[in-house]
Amino acid sequence: MPTNLTPTNLLGPEPTLLPEEPDVLQVIADSDFSASDVAIAHPTSSLAWALLADEAFAEGKTLESYAFARVGYHRGLDALRRSGWKGHGPVPWSHEPNRGVLRALFALQRAADAIGEEDEVERLATFLNDSDPTAAAKIEAGE
Repeated sequence: MPTNLTPTNLLGPEPTLLPEEPDVLQVIADSDFSASDVAIAHPTSSLAWALLADEAFAEGKTLESYAFARVGYHRGLDALRRSGWKGHGPVPWSHEPNRGVLRALFALQRAADAIGEEDEVERLATFLNDSDPTAAAKIEAGE
């Protein structure tokens, strides 16, 4: 008879669901918001840094976009770990609070590609796809 009778999740780890950021969303809902103001007011928010990265990239400021996205990526890793993430497993786009970290991953991959960081582009593509295979397409579509 087996000694370990603890149920095992054969499908892998449970999805990581980050907590909501109502204060961040409230600032963003204001049509006059500044991405800089959001990041200053909420420096731990991946979404704030992803917004800064997107803004910089749209302005042709690739290195600044890379730097902002890198901060968002690390803030996202911190948030994921606080929520029980063990370095792998789903981070579904369908859970809106996860979108900031997924957007930061996407922005970092985009900027890394623009500066020729091929190994990093591949690692980030794998990370993003492993988190949610639909995320990149949804971000590109502006969802």
